[in-house]
Amino acid sequence: MNIQTTKESTAMVVTVVGRLDAVTAPEYEQKFIALISEGESRFIVDFEKLDYISSAGLRVLLATAKRVKGKSGAIVLANIGGTVKEVFDISGFGSIFPMYESVATALTAVEK
Repeated sequence: MNIQTTKESTAMVVTVVGRLDAVTAPEYEQKFIALISEGESRFIVDFEKLDYISSAGLRVLLATAKRVKGKSGAIVLANIGGTVKEVFDISGFGSIFPMYESVATALTAVEK
């Protein structure tokens, strides 16, 4: 897994590349903890290049969302497709997180 971050106006775009599973979930969580401690509170997680997400990945996504909400922030998701979208649909996570077709659309929603 590779995590890339880009600051876009009022939100931090976090691009996740590869797999988010039991092996990589701790790295994902640590990255978010660091970003939150730096004062970030609005996030767009770009899953366009995410190939796979496991239940451990879903758990860490939920845990980081709770941490962000505790800081009066928000996490929205963008570019979810393929098998990752299927996992979100089957698990019900699609109703937990706001999901957008693109980072640009998500950015517009976060800025409101």
